[in-house]
Amino acid sequence: MRYAIYFTPPQDDPLTRAAADWLGRDAFGGQVTQPRLSGGLTAEERAFHTAAARRYGFHATLKSPFTLAAGETEQALQTALDQFASMAAPVTLPLVELSRLDGFFAITPFERSEALDRLAGEVVSGFDIYRAPMTERDIERRNPDGLAPEQLKNLYLWGYPYVFGSFRFHMTLSGRVADAQSAKVEAAIRDHFGPLLDEPLEIDALTLFVEPEPGAPFMVRSSHMLGAMAQLENA
Repeated sequence: MRYAIYFTPPQDDPLTRAAADWLGRDAFGGQVTQPRLSGGLTAEERAFHTAAARRYGFHATLKSPFTLAAGETEQALQTALDQFASMAAPVTLPLVELSRLDGFFAITPFERSEALDRLAGEVVSGFDIYRAPMTERDIERRNPDGLAPEQLKNLYLWGYPYVFGSFRFHMTLSGRVADAQSAKVEAAIRDHFGPLLDEPLEIDALTLFVEPEPGAPFMVRSSHMLGAMAQLENA
């Protein structure tokens, strides 16, 4: 079993519902929906282009998937998440955009947010005690030969290449799309999400996801609201 600390909006948020429908799976309840015609994409094309993202569910990675360290428990991890989240401030992204990163489409901030970068870094470092050491297989899965020096260092130190200076907040909506298909897929995404891509995005919770067994779909285990303690102090 592996765990991951992600961000995803609440289950009933319009963006969450649209994303679950687009990907064909709801990470909160596991409900699977059949792909259908979307924009210029056939149902089969849509299923193909969303397959890689579907298994992980709609999310942004803060702490990448990890096996629990020896002696640690899920309950201890959840308790630590509650404590951390209660003291951390929510972050608002006033504007997001649809981007193509390394060939795949994702929702990203329009401008970099120092507050979000800081939150992500604190999650990476603060919860590393719960992560078991990486195996050689884990390392090879990240294609270390293709990483920049900083990213390779991050992989060995933190279990994931894209942290701290290499962190890029993104909520993935597709697998890698060939250049010849990119315009068609982008148009379908914009058609599906419509004005939701123009709304601010409130980073207001940390969400614990779990992969029950290797290759299984990731599921939401628990949500931990940010800033609960600060709200009580200001009440």
